Amino acid sequence: MAKARTLFFCKNCGYQSSQWLGKCPSCNEWNSFVEEVIDRGEPAVKGKSSIVKTVQNFPHRLNEIELTQILRFSTGFSEFDNVLGGGIVAGSIVLLGGEPGIGKSTLLLQMALQIPNKRILYISGEESESQLKMRAERLYPGCQPEDFFILTETSTQDIFEQIKVVQPDLLIIDSIQTLQSGLIDSGAGSISQIRECAAEFQHFAKSSGIPVFLIGHITKDGALAGPKILEHIVDTVLQFEGDQHYGYRIVRCIKNRFGSTSELGIFEMQSAGLREVLDPSGILVSDRDEDFSGSAISVIMEGTRAMMIEIQALVSSAVYGTPQRAATGYDIRRLNMLLAVLEKRCHFKLGAKDVFVNLAGGINVDDPAINLSIVAAILSSAADIPIDAKTCFAGEMGLNGEIRPVVRIDQRIAEADKLGFTRMFLSKYNLRGIHREGLKVKLIPIAKVEEIYRHLFEN
Repeated sequence: MAKARTLFFCKNCGYQSSQWLGKCPSCNEWNSFVEEVIDRGEPAVKGKSSIVKTVQNFPHRLNEIELTQILRFSTGFSEFDNVLGGGIVAGSIVLLGGEPGIGKSTLLLQMALQIPNKRILYISGEESESQLKMRAERLYPGCQPEDFFILTETSTQDIFEQIKVVQPDLLIIDSIQTLQSGLIDSGAGSISQIRECAAEFQHFAKSSGIPVFLIGHITKDGALAGPKILEHIVDTVLQFEGDQHYGYRIVRCIKNRFGSTSELGIFEMQSAGLREVLDPSGILVSDRDEDFSGSAISVIMEGTRAMMIEIQALVSSAVYGTPQRAATGYDIRRLNMLLAVLEKRCHFKLGAKDVFVNLAGGINVDDPAINLSIVAAILSSAADIPIDAKTCFAGEMGLNGEIRPVVRIDQRIAEADKLGFTRMFLSKYNLRGIHREGLKVKLIPIAKVEEIYRHLFEN
């Protein structure tokens, strides 16, 4: 029997080498090479791809190409439609990634069950037919769609044979890491298998016009498992995020060839499946009968949507001598920067204090406009003076203590005005071109961080 032949592949870019390399010469990534079996030395029967190209392409002049309207159909979720750019595009291939147990399979199964007048084929390499049947009964009790098919298979050649029989309008693969192509000898989930299987389904989607959804696993670092070329092959890359200890989930668009990447959808996980959250400000701002110190409301932007989020801060004496710094949902390095600015500019002696910051709702926020509300919450907790619940903040703070302007201030002001806030602190440089006529919220411009304490606590 012939000896098995192996090659080394870069997990980041897919570069192959006959020997292990410490640094990839293609993407300059260190320690990214893994060994895979290319030929086991056995007389394996390799089937040909089931996708046959029947049309020969020719080059055309740019002025001869006619624009065609992009055909879309709804997912049944308005939030999901917005993330995809208006719905599912015919012939597109979408990759949905997320942590284990976050709800990826539930989201796509629930989407498939509520799409009307479409023949759907759900291919699972991880769950049995009875498991999917039980989940479908839990999501929609008594629902018996006639055009919904389930196939438990991992061989791509067998899958394409069944696709010819079913003739679906939508294809869902759960997951791409479980599939295996007969054209490659390596095991399922390897870099070469993921690349080959994704390429086969991309060719199928483009040649047939049938949209394909791929569910992808992620690594412990949070990146999509497999070669980076997987994200280049697909048309849309979606990230399903959320804390398993909270019920809220966020679908974030990382790449979209048919729409904007600045959209996101918010869902709430319940016992009967996922429910759309059309008013996220209502869940991220807690209702309270009395005001507490250390709490401030920030107007943040998630994609193109303005929403309110509650910032909670606690400042206390360091019991063990060494002050602690902790943040949930916020970058701890940025928190240390804000504390250093407060120490330097506002002369708040926080070097011997424990400082804890928490963002309500269990979501992570990268919007720099949250800086102003975090500073206000820290000052409120340090002085033990509550901030009015009808006051909100939107501003970025620089290292010199200046309050810098933020983007989309019109949408932030409109959101604060719609929710009935009476005061809004923002950078004075954001007031240029703002029309205050008809606004119920009072805009308070500030230029330096020293002015926050005076406006909030000295009046």
